[in-house]
Amino acid sequence: MKGKIEIDQDLCKGCELCIFFCPKKLITLSDKLNAAGYPPSAFSGNGECTGCATCALVCPEVAIEVYRG
Repeated sequence: MKGKIEIDQDLCKGCELCIFFCPKKLITLSDKLNAAGYPPSAFSGNGECTGCATCALVCPEVAIEVYRG
């Protein structure tokens, strides 16, 4: 595994910036709502994440942690 992200479901407001900017298109919008009523982003960790951290950089809510390894 090259990289992995974790999205804080309670901080995410579903703006979809991470979805748009992910070069591997590994982030989708969840079909469930968080406590604030937003559909948060979800990571489909299929082993293709490069750990580029673009998603974390564009997230206005600082809801994404990137792990490389």
